[in-house]
Amino acid sequence: QAKAGAPGTRETSEAPSALLGILIRAHDQPGDKWLVIERRVYDISRWAQRHPGGSRLIGHHGAEDATDAFRAFHQDLNFVRKFLQPLLIGELAPEEPSQDGPLNAQSWCLQHDLGHASIFKKSRWNHVAQKFVMGQLKGFSAHWWNFRHFQHHAKPNIFHKDPDVTVAPVFLLGESSVEYGKKKRRYLPYNQQHLYFFLIGPPLLTLVNFEVENLAYMLVCMQWADLLWAASFYARFFLSYLPFYGVPGVLLFFVAVRVLESHWFVWITQMNHIPKEIGHEKHRDWASSQLAATCNVEPSLFTNWFSGHLNFQIEHHLFPRMPRHNYSRVAPLVKSLCAKHGLSYEVKPFLTALVDIVRSLKKSGDIWLDAYLHQ
Repeated sequence: QAKAGAPGTRETSEAPSALLGILIRAHDQPGDKWLVIERRVYDISRWAQRHPGGSRLIGHHGAEDATDAFRAFHQDLNFVRKFLQPLLIGELAPEEPSQDGPLNAQSWCLQHDLGHASIFKKSRWNHVAQKFVMGQLKGFSAHWWNFRHFQHHAKPNIFHKDPDVTVAPVFLLGESSVEYGKKKRRYLPYNQQHLYFFLIGPPLLTLVNFEVENLAYMLVCMQWADLLWAASFYARFFLSYLPFYGVPGVLLFFVAVRVLESHWFVWITQMNHIPKEIGHEKHRDWASSQLAATCNVEPSLFTNWFSGHLNFQIEHHLFPRMPRHNYSRVAPLVKSLCAKHGLSYEVKPFLTALVDIVRSLKKSGDIWLDAYLHQ
């Protein structure tokens, strides 16, 4: 049974578990979205546009049990629950399982920590500091970064929900390899993508893709404050170095900095994700979805420092607001919990993790070629 009706009412209807899941699953369309949080059903169809994290982020959890994501992303849960109350349309009966079934378990680094609200106790301080670091020190929009990054954390390695893996038709990852092969799509020689990755992947991500995407976001979304912060970075950068190097020298220096930064960013952030499962929405619970899309890299003083502790990617994804110096403390607990529930907890050497990026690209390219020729 399930209890449903207007907020505050308890109108009982006879509906088996499977039927309840079907009813909720039906409400995952533009303008019609329900979700479950702490066994309560909320209609977020209209309110999603007012969601502080953006309508796309909360919309990715449409027709799902979003309890774990709700707890992972929000600092003051009691405060946020006040906004949910008017959206309540019903709740699951005590004997009714949640629709996703039983749960299995539970500079860039600086702005990344600030974006996750893991430095200061008050969220506002984190947000203000992130705008300064991201805008004045790096020349990017904090809103743009959060828009991308929060989607990645909500739905890692899910096509059309995680921007980090929605990279076709330039690169084919995971399930997209077979799809493109069967449809005879060949915009690039994908069986050689592990080679041209070195030419257009690490060198150009920050210099070209991020610069263009960041500017477009600020203009389209009218983030004028972020635009001013970014303009202050470019003004400071060029005014500081122009007297020493001239216009050509400053431009060359800027390109060199962005390319170097881009190499670090691509290799460090993707060694934990590209080799893992990439595909369409599977509607898994929070822990299972995060573990399927992430892996850890063996810790060391160098690796911890060089990666900004993102070598503990599993812990970071399970607990996105946790300060990163605590990852090593909880890692043994997470590992034992995964072993208890039969979940994969993958840890690999640093160099192996880097090589696995190229191996994964080659594997996806070979799968595409086979499907292109024979299916």
